[in-house]
Amino acid sequence: MSKILYFDYNATHPPFTEIVVEVYKEYTQNYFNPSGATRFSLSRQSLLESVRAYFGEITNKDKNQFVFSSTGTEANALLIAGLTEYLEKFKRVIVSPFEHSSFYGSLDYYKIPFELLRTDKSGLVDLNDLETKMNEHPSPVFVIYAANETGVIQPMQEIFSITSKFEMPIFSDLMQAFGKIEIDYSILEGFTFSGHKIGAGMGASLTYLPSKYLKKDFGILKGGNQENNHRAGTENSPAILAFQNAAKLQLSSLKEKNERLTNYKSKIEKTLREIGAEIIAESSPRLPSTTFTLLPIEEIDFFMMGMEEANIVVSTGSSCKSRTRDPSFSLLRMGYSKEEALRAIRLSTGYFTQQEEIERLLDCMRHTIQKLS
Repeated sequence: MSKILYFDYNATHPPFTEIVVEVYKEYTQNYFNPSGATRFSLSRQSLLESVRAYFGEITNKDKNQFVFSSTGTEANALLIAGLTEYLEKFKRVIVSPFEHSSFYGSLDYYKIPFELLRTDKSGLVDLNDLETKMNEHPSPVFVIYAANETGVIQPMQEIFSITSKFEMPIFSDLMQAFGKIEIDYSILEGFTFSGHKIGAGMGASLTYLPSKYLKKDFGILKGGNQENNHRAGTENSPAILAFQNAAKLQLSSLKEKNERLTNYKSKIEKTLREIGAEIIAESSPRLPSTTFTLLPIEEIDFFMMGMEEANIVVSTGSSCKSRTRDPSFSLLRMGYSKEEALRAIRLSTGYFTQQEEIERLLDCMRHTIQKLS
């Protein structure tokens, strides 16, 4: 089998082999349970606390308010669960129309009423609608920093200028933003991100749980005092250590990487326009790594089969729904029809993407579209 060309970084970033191998090699010698009573366990716990301190330092937040868990979905659920007592004080909360399904699902599960902000084909939230809703009923706001499908980066400073007038907090899913763009943490009261989105492998995510909003005696799992009593269970220490190492690598190369990925995105989108595709939210601020596009054909399943036969991995959208072949909720909310939304594919690049891979991708897309047209 020839090399697989991977263009689904938004679903999961391929792991940095040297990082994953090194942390598990270390773990084979230093495998002690971090919650144990011996000095060996305490040494293991100190490693986890050093990682917590690192994330506190780079975000300028209190390290003690970070909670490690297993996945991005759990991190989002943790945030909502911890805020339930605070959120119940409001008639409803205000939420962007581009959140991951885990956010909507958690709000539904905890019976927190929410109202979606309006949007359009720009993929940006409607700031006038936000101001109107805040004037009607000042409420906490949940806005994903960068959308996982469109890659659109929301106008967080403008959002903050509105919410701050009403002294209402902003909470944000940073899964697609962390390690990819600069983030202003000072305007966020709570947020989440995950290791597998930046090449740390599966198994570790983070939630910043602001103590002043936190439900009394909050713990999503009980039966142990791990994670400041917020999540019982033995911590996945190798994955947590890999998370820190991958974050350091991604952040240290952010400028160079984004210049390279922006160049790739320009080449991809030039070819897409030439074959008659529409670039979704083309004029909006977007991640350097992400292109969401409507192909000029109806046979998307055959297109995907053609790409797979060429060992090229692309996506039809968010990995939480891509197997269902339902239309993207983001596109429907932006004003696209169901038929249009079913023609969407997402191309996302990352740290390991190379120029020759882009050339092979573009050649294969041209050839496959031509065959299906």
